[in-house]
Amino acid sequence: MTPTSALIACAILAWAAQIVLGWWQLQRFNRAFDQLCLRGSVGVGRSGGRFKPRVVLALAFDKEEKVCAGFLLRGLTIFATPQPFTRLNGMKREQLMTGVIFPKEPNIQTALSLAIEPKS
Repeated sequence: MTPTSALIACAILAWAAQIVLGWWQLQRFNRAFDQLCLRGSVGVGRSGGRFKPRVVLALAFDKEEKVCAGFLLRGLTIFATPQPFTRLNGMKREQLMTGVIFPKEPNIQTALSLAIEPKS
């Protein structure tokens, strides 16, 4: 095997691993999202950039517009997993002021502001 073909083989293996592991992360997210949808109406927000850790925050609201469940997906790699997020449980949508709740976490502030935004 020549060095060029070995390099190509490594690139193909890395690409295939990225696809498989990305699919695995998406399946974990979808399972957590499906469980959240059973609890009420769901709002999802995302923040982060290409080279900064991304944050995805999903919140379920009950009929009284109170947070009844949520999860947070935070990380830079495909190994990030949805973590239960109960810090906001019981709060009404109007009470969720992003700068007050997460003053030192701008990524979560951005995700929260998008998650509580009414969808049309």
